[in-house]
Amino acid sequence: MTRVRLSRLPGERVRVSEEGATHEVAVADLPSYVSEREPETPRWVWDDTARWYPPLLAAGVRVARCHDLRLCRRLLARAPAVDPSLLAGDEAGLWDRLRPAAAAVTEPVLFSGDDALDHLRADVEDVRQLAAIDASPDAARLRLLVAAESAGALAAAEMTHAGVPWRVDVHEALLTEKLGPRPPRGARPRLLAECADDVRRVLDAPGLNPDSRPDLLAALRRAGVDVSDTRASSLRAVDHAVVEPLLRYKSLAHLFSTNGWAWIDEWVRDGRFRAVYQPAGSATGRWSSNGGGALSFPAQVRSAAVADEGWVLVVADVAQLEPRVLAGMSGDRALAGAARGADLYQGMVDAGAVATRQDAKLGLLGAMYGATSGESGRMVAGLTRRYPQAFGLVEEAARAGERGQVVRTLLGRGSPTLGGSWDESPDAPPADLHDLDRRRRSFGRFTRNFVVQGTGAEWALCWVADLRNRLWRLGARGALDDRPHLVLFLHDEVVVHAPAGLADAVAAELAEAATTAGRLLFRELPVDFPLTVSVVRSYAEAGKPGT
Repeated sequence: MTRVRLSRLPGERVRVSEEGATHEVAVADLPSYVSEREPETPRWVWDDTARWYPPLLAAGVRVARCHDLRLCRRLLARAPAVDPSLLAGDEAGLWDRLRPAAAAVTEPVLFSGDDALDHLRADVEDVRQLAAIDASPDAARLRLLVAAESAGALAAAEMTHAGVPWRVDVHEALLTEKLGPRPPRGARPRLLAECADDVRRVLDAPGLNPDSRPDLLAALRRAGVDVSDTRASSLRAVDHAVVEPLLRYKSLAHLFSTNGWAWIDEWVRDGRFRAVYQPAGSATGRWSSNGGGALSFPAQVRSAAVADEGWVLVVADVAQLEPRVLAGMSGDRALAGAARGADLYQGMVDAGAVATRQDAKLGLLGAMYGATSGESGRMVAGLTRRYPQAFGLVEEAARAGERGQVVRTLLGRGSPTLGGSWDESPDAPPADLHDLDRRRRSFGRFTRNFVVQGTGAEWALCWVADLRNRLWRLGARGALDDRPHLVLFLHDEVVVHAPAGLADAVAAELAEAATTAGRLLFRELPVDFPLTVSVVRSYAEAGKPGT
């Protein structure tokens, strides 16, 4: 496959390097150049997809493949199977300083300034990264990982470009019903203000600002409510008349501050909610959101996510992703056998491993999150004998973390280090030894979950990477948002906006892409990844699988 490397140059120019040849293209001509070359299916190599791809999408140009040098350098620098010295050389320090472009949902631009970070040599860095991968004993897995990571960056930019179809009138009607009419800037809406008055009256605190945690805690204690925090769970454990209005106030205040009128003004444009994603925003490779809160999409406003007329939302959620991934990455055929079908936990019951579905869930979650006591701890001990490979894998990762070692996902993403020395003197004061032991156990719990959650993120990336190309081919013709297209990704769930007549075909492609992702990662070991698929007009109508 041809690799076409793009580097920004001063003076609104772009250096194009491929197979030893180099030429320049004007920035204004780049969309037409990419469009002409795209039928050859090259892999576009650039410093940061969030810089290069939005202007292309705005010009109506979609690409199938890329290599995101910023994302992949960060990944390779942490990969235990990569020699870090191979990533050294010209501009290496600048590449290490490169941060995600501030993605803009309006007027996307290629250049952000004229400093050195804007003019890095993509051709030099690409050669360096390929050499580091080729020299690794895990080269095949790393090639798949960097391809999936880069494809995820393309999908993220496409989802921001297309946006979730959004009915502002539905959202504003919901806000008015729950909060009252839109207030002047800086004021509380009427129903929220009335709720605040109820809290003040019950606490006999007329000047109380219920948004101030210290003031609220002080007022609660004066009223005889002895709590150390104002979390909902703590308040529900209290028998006092203030609990109901205070919980109501907290719920309404959260709606107002996170998804109120200001949120609509900032994140909804032209009938679309355009979130800004950050691929690999967490250490495990899971995505985060740079704006709009797409990865914590609140149920209370999902009714405003409504498909266009003649279109539908196809929502797919994989059941019990991380336990299935654990079965696959550990090679535990007994657990993989239990995972065949829609409900892995029930499969464990049917295999005679546990008495109830709840026992299965407690045991598996306990193993992945480090439960050592109570019912979860008891179930872990029993299931370890039944599924020694799966439970042994997470236990080994925990012990490695406790020793301060780096662990890795199936495809080779490395965990961050805790930092500091693990060889503290045995003569240290007892308090220091206690703290060291606590930190070791805590990091062991992190590494225990890292290997599974990170591999789950890799499966999801492979799913999304394959799916976006399947959807493009399914549409046959037209721009990205004229065909079935991804509009939302939530770790183990995707939402596709599609013409109603293609809903069944989209559902089939979703399932096939999930199967393909499983084969890519786990090869000869058959692990099922069943989906719950809902075809709905509004996202609020989508069903959820069993957990």
